Amino acid sequence: MPNGPLSLPARLYLLSWDPASGESGAPAHLVRAGALTELAQRGLLVDDDGIATPADLDFGTGDAALDGLLELVRESLPHHWRAWVSLHARVTLDAVREQLAADGYLRAGKRRVLGLFPSVDYTLERTRAVDALREEARRVLTGPVPAGDVPERDAALVTLAAAAELRTLASPEERARHKERLTGLAGRSGPRQAIEGVLTALSSQAAPTGA
Repeated sequence: MPNGPLSLPARLYLLSWDPASGESGAPAHLVRAGALTELAQRGLLVDDDGIATPADLDFGTGDAALDGLLELVRESLPHHWRAWVSLHARVTLDAVREQLAADGYLRAGKRRVLGLFPSVDYTLERTRAVDALREEARRVLTGPVPAGDVPERDAALVTLAAAAELRTLASPEERARHKERLTGLAGRSGPRQAIEGVLTALSSQAAPTGA
């Protein structure tokens, strides 16, 4: 899939970009779900009876958003996977956007809300890269590669986006049509307990996003 060096949460953010409105519809909990999933895929977060638990390792990923979340989990009280999907999720979203801006995918512009409060607006710079990401994600959703042969990160991208009902990936009708395919992709998305917890949280918070 294009944009291989990008983290899973960064790819979810870009996949959520709505070309009609010119902004991302990515909810913070979806971006956080991507970060949790990637840390689980890398073996840096492991499951302990449903609890997201840092592995006994002394290294990180080199990605600010992922390492920031890993440090937050280490310093916090134990929580189930589903709780971490929303707990302080904005922190991960902000870190992902800052990294995408640093990498040239977004352009950050400062403004003041009500003329008083500083804020940052982001515009998409690399539209072709995002179009390619969306096209490949849809190919993962529809086939023809068997779900069992889809790379883990690509399977997770589509599984999480569908669980969050991301309309920039697929309509409700398309998700229903490919329900069996999505079940197969979920099985390829990472450690079972982690994925189940994350998907449960996403499904409970899902709301239509994007175009």
